[in-house]
Amino acid sequence: MKIKGAKAVHYDSGPNMTPLVDVVMVILIFLMLAGSFGGVEHYLVSPTPVTKTGGGANKSLVPDDVQYTITVDSPQGFGDRFVAHAGDLATSDMAKLTDALTRKRKEFNAAGTSTEKVLVFIDPGRTVKYKFLIDVYQAALQAEFTKVSFRPAH
Repeated sequence: MKIKGAKAVHYDSGPNMTPLVDVVMVILIFLMLAGSFGGVEHYLVSPTPVTKTGGGANKSLVPDDVQYTITVDSPQGFGDRFVAHAGDLATSDMAKLTDALTRKRKEFNAAGTSTEKVLVFIDPGRTVKYKFLIDVYQAALQAEFTKVSFRPAH
């Protein structure tokens, strides 16, 4: 007896793709739903004070913190160096910067401003490496400032 199915042409249709399509559609629907909820929060909470200008500013919510800015730049062509400008001081020596910031903190305290009321902003240049910003941040912390923040690169 001859087996008729053995000589019949078998078309190999490949693996069954239906489960794969089902899984991809479930993942796609999940990502579409999860992505729409992520668009609600656009801004991070920041300790930056509310400005006093503008028609809707509430004067009672405006903190009376003193702002002190440290500008950090890299000289042209010197990517491995930086210069920190804090008041009248311009230095790349961390010990001098820490001493100058400590003196400035003591000046604020002598004038009656507590350390918690001083906002120190580190204002980096576009070509400054992050390791130098961390060094300046450490110098501000060693000078016992409690509120130290970064501004966008200028």
